[in-house]
Amino acid sequence: MPRNPWSDGPEYIAQCPIKPGGNFTQEINLSTEEGTLWWHAHSDWSRATVHGAIKVFPANKTSYPYDEPDGDQTIVFSSWYKSNVMDVLDESIATGGDPNVSDAYTINGEPGDLYNCSAESMYSLLVETGKTYLLRIINSILNEEMFFAIANHNMTVVGSDGAYVKPFSTSYLFITPGQTMDVLVTANQTASYYYMVLTPFLDTDSSYDNTTSRALIKYTGNYTTPSSIPTPTFPNISDSLPAQLFVVLLKSLADSAHPINVPQNITRRIFMTVSVNLYACPNSTGCTVDGNNKLAASLNNNSFVFPSTALLQQYYDNNYNVSLIADELPNKPPTPFNYTTVANMSAYTSEGTQVITLNYGDEVEIVFQGTNIGATQNHPMHLHGYSFYLVGTGSADFDNGTDPGRFNLVDPPEVNTIAVPRKGWSAIRFKADNPGVWFMHCHFERHTTWGMSTVVIVKNGDTNETSMRPPPSYMPPCS
Repeated sequence: MPRNPWSDGPEYIAQCPIKPGGNFTQEINLSTEEGTLWWHAHSDWSRATVHGAIKVFPANKTSYPYDEPDGDQTIVFSSWYKSNVMDVLDESIATGGDPNVSDAYTINGEPGDLYNCSAESMYSLLVETGKTYLLRIINSILNEEMFFAIANHNMTVVGSDGAYVKPFSTSYLFITPGQTMDVLVTANQTASYYYMVLTPFLDTDSSYDNTTSRALIKYTGNYTTPSSIPTPTFPNISDSLPAQLFVVLLKSLADSAHPINVPQNITRRIFMTVSVNLYACPNSTGCTVDGNNKLAASLNNNSFVFPSTALLQQYYDNNYNVSLIADELPNKPPTPFNYTTVANMSAYTSEGTQVITLNYGDEVEIVFQGTNIGATQNHPMHLHGYSFYLVGTGSADFDNGTDPGRFNLVDPPEVNTIAVPRKGWSAIRFKADNPGVWFMHCHFERHTTWGMSTVVIVKNGDTNETSMRPPPSYMPPCS
């Protein structure tokens, strides 16, 4: 959304929530995106059911960087709860504990035939022998990263997060909440039924939904329905190597028709620890974690506190003076430590509304460092308002002396969500050329609720064309 954070959506960051019975028209402006994006609600956990796809086709008189597919199908993964999702969230906040996990995952709204309620209505994709289909896959699941595979069929990955990638063939996808993947599938098997299967990846002792969901590929034509439908094989649920290997296969096209511009002259470096923590509760709150504590999460040991009015409106009303509305998040953790091996570091974090302020035109590098504090696991980090380049990822503590030498500055993928590996690191780069107030957060909803987030404020440039657009005539009120 170039220069238009007013339509970005996160509650108390870009706007106040739309009240029951109210309405707000958002203006979506695309720039270079091509492929599959998605939209979703950004208030509490309402994105569980309020979400959808945005399909961006090649411009007129241009084409896909691959043979045009014979079919185009959107596939959305979601979380399904027997309970009201807001009740699950409210109970978790009241106790300070881990929220109940979902009861199933869905593929286009159906968990599939492992569930009696879905056996007759499971999602099916009808294909014709010899034809190739573009599947636009969106992971809108609340709290789990996923593996996805199709029995007897490889997938060719051609895009992610609204940008093309160098095509590669794979027997499985690894996809985090918030990510999209564009894949080509050719119907090149004997005409029959084949299962598409969705199962979680989670290399942690944290709670998670350990269920499997299924859908079908059905070939057209005359054949006997099989008594036993082929099922794909998967990496082990806790095997991090296949997840990491999939990530490093993602590379930009980086050709003359799809150029990239990776920042080379870094003017702002940020080293950011990503942790699950504890926070001591007041005696009257009834928190139940390890005594009178609540679960928390942090970036550089700060658990983000949402303001009571929209931060963007405050920024605008205070003549773009950040110091009047928030504190600055430090460029590095307040206390350095052995991030992935420490055994005696305090699990407690501070709280506050802390932001990152960037000058227009800054060339930015952020290294996200997973830590050994709390329940360790992957973290899908997402930045609003930008696509960025994933230039490197690795295990253990980031080594500033050697790891930058291994960065991919030639054809890194241009994405908006990355999986920071458990007890590992990921490095991104982008140019701060989209002025505004932009939310950065873990795309696990429970971690955002616990405070694993911050706000990136990019200052205006020197011209109208490099400055935020003024607000629309109406924004949802905060009171």
